[in-house]
Amino acid sequence: MLLYLNGAFVGLLILSNILAVKLFSIGEWLVLPAAVVVYVFTFPITDTIAEVYGKEAARQTVFAGFFTQCCALAFIYLAIHLPSAPFFGDQASFETIFSAGFRVTLASLISYFISQNLDVTIFHKLKDRHGESKLWLRNNASTMVSQLVDTTIFIAIAFYGTMPTAALVAMIFTQYAFKWLAAACDTPLVYLLVKLCRRSESSSVRVYG
Repeated sequence: MLLYLNGAFVGLLILSNILAVKLFSIGEWLVLPAAVVVYVFTFPITDTIAEVYGKEAARQTVFAGFFTQCCALAFIYLAIHLPSAPFFGDQASFETIFSAGFRVTLASLISYFISQNLDVTIFHKLKDRHGESKLWLRNNASTMVSQLVDTTIFIAIAFYGTMPTAALVAMIFTQYAFKWLAAACDTPLVYLLVKLCRRSESSSVRVYG
């Protein structure tokens, strides 16, 4: 199960970087990067890994995601600067989208590295205090704190200078509100993933034991 969780984590992470260029609105007051729809699911995965496989396994997942994003950043830069084919008429559009993607990916790298490591740290401090009980508490507390840090750093780096400061602050507030709600709702998912992982580990022990 750990391999599947790692694969899902890295895939969702890269997909969120691609989607982050698009901003969407709900009504007149809620403006969010499209990435938020995907990125919120990375935190339940790291919490599940931390709960079942331990702190070091969760840290390894975080570093794997960081390394993959670095590779994505390098390949985006390379793709932008490759000479265009004579019949390729969309180079300007390609550069516009993926140059923004380059900045978004850089913002994602910094915010990701800080927030995901913070998430793992808070999660395990609470686990050391409460043991196996109160998974809901460490899942929500670690995610909500780290998401606030992630949101603030990401939006400040990715969008500073492209919109008024008031709009940036509003985006941080609305995006965090969305993530806070998502964190509260994903608790059943974490319990389900933890149950599946423990069942899988138990089956492996019976087979190979």
